[in-house]
Amino acid sequence: MPASVMTGVDGSAESLAAAEWAAREALRRGLPLRLVHAWDWHPRRGEGESDSAAQRYLARRALRQAEDRVRAACPDVRLYDDQVEGAAIPALLKLAEGAELVVLGSRGLSGVAGFLVGSVAQGVAARSTGPVVLVRAGEEAADEQLPTAGDSAGTRTGYRDVVLALDLDAPCDAVIEFAFEAARLHGARLRVVHAWQTPTLGLGPGEIDLLNDPHRAEEWQVVLAGALRLWRDKYPGVEVVETVTKDRPQTALIRAASGASLLVVGRRIAERPVGRRIGPVTHAVIHHVDCPVAVVPHD
Repeated sequence: MPASVMTGVDGSAESLAAAEWAAREALRRGLPLRLVHAWDWHPRRGEGESDSAAQRYLARRALRQAEDRVRAACPDVRLYDDQVEGAAIPALLKLAEGAELVVLGSRGLSGVAGFLVGSVAQGVAARSTGPVVLVRAGEEAADEQLPTAGDSAGTRTGYRDVVLALDLDAPCDAVIEFAFEAARLHGARLRVVHAWQTPTLGLGPGEIDLLNDPHRAEEWQVVLAGALRLWRDKYPGVEVVETVTKDRPQTALIRAASGASLLVVGRRIAERPVGRRIGPVTHAVIHHVDCPVAVVPHD
């Protein structure tokens, strides 16, 4: 199977929105789209072939719904589909090894305060060795584009910003490159955001040892410009806006992503394969940001 954009579908509204987003991305990247449905059947006493056939029928129906949605929105996309038996997270992770990008539906927060749903999407994003984009239900192609000023008919033109969350304490090439490439593919402006807070402990030698906050902000701005210089040269066609703000990273990114077409965040690959997590900042944004979120793993 050649490199592809892969998306998991289960018939839910969020997975259908993810399939349509993935189809648009596949066209932008010149890649085929692979639709996957994973089902985990644990037969109980008395269950037999008829129950297995029912599971396969439901899987086929979920794939057909996604195919119809994709064909209507992106008729030119090259399309493949698969149904696999097994627990969803390991099955999707195995198939994702040959994909350039994985796109999954994400529900964010449930109606019960603090109870997180979308465990499959979160589990794949926390363990995948490649980028994973999480998409909300209701996401449409028009949501990626800016409205034309004064156009009451709602015609849209120009892509909304791609926002990159950049940790200047440990900037990662894989995350930066993904964001620049996404902005290039979308023809969008790239907004790079670094949030900083006044340290509670004394700073050591070689660190930005400035107690005056305006002065510290200026220093961070210089560091940010230096971190992006190579990438600006590599992507001269991408307009870049650099933003340094004193705030909690979670708060700054949720605010910055309002009205964006995509938010790009990094996830450090854990040393141990068991119990991998996505980190507090990434955890916060994937549950509270409305736009699609790309989680890019890095060392």
